[in-house]
Amino acid sequence: MSRPPFPPFNAETAAQKVRLAEDAWNTQDPEKVSLAYTPDSQWRNRSDFIRGREEIVTFLTRKWQREQEYRLIKELWAFRDNRIAVRFAYEWRDASGQWFRSHGNENWEFDENGLMRYRAASINDQSISAASRLFHWSETRRPDNHPGLSALGL
Repeated sequence: MSRPPFPPFNAETAAQKVRLAEDAWNTQDPEKVSLAYTPDSQWRNRSDFIRGREEIVTFLTRKWQREQEYRLIKELWAFRDNRIAVRFAYEWRDASGQWFRSHGNENWEFDENGLMRYRAASINDQSISAASRLFHWSETRRPDNHPGLSALGL
């Protein structure tokens, strides 16, 4: 199994990899998302330590049950060889209707087949009002003309 683009990355292929990851996560389909990772992929997500696709699916299923109306934007921060650093923000609401914007950074490492073998994510949540939301689109993929993080001042 492979997932282009492949390392070593350049500016174009690193940005493409970031957008493909954003698009996949915005589907909120844990099975689909898990296929971008090696079978033994290792994650640190906040204080959770996750290993392998089965645990990824379990984690993402719980996440998206809790984080409703999830909308994510990722932005390339840096890259080198088979590694990419990303900053991101996503908006979501909980079951009570409270909105949040979660901000974070991720470090990624890929194998030769373009599958992510390591992901470390640090994330902070900020309560926001519904009127403060910035991520407005109805389909699962952020439209190409929707501003990114830098354009939104995030």
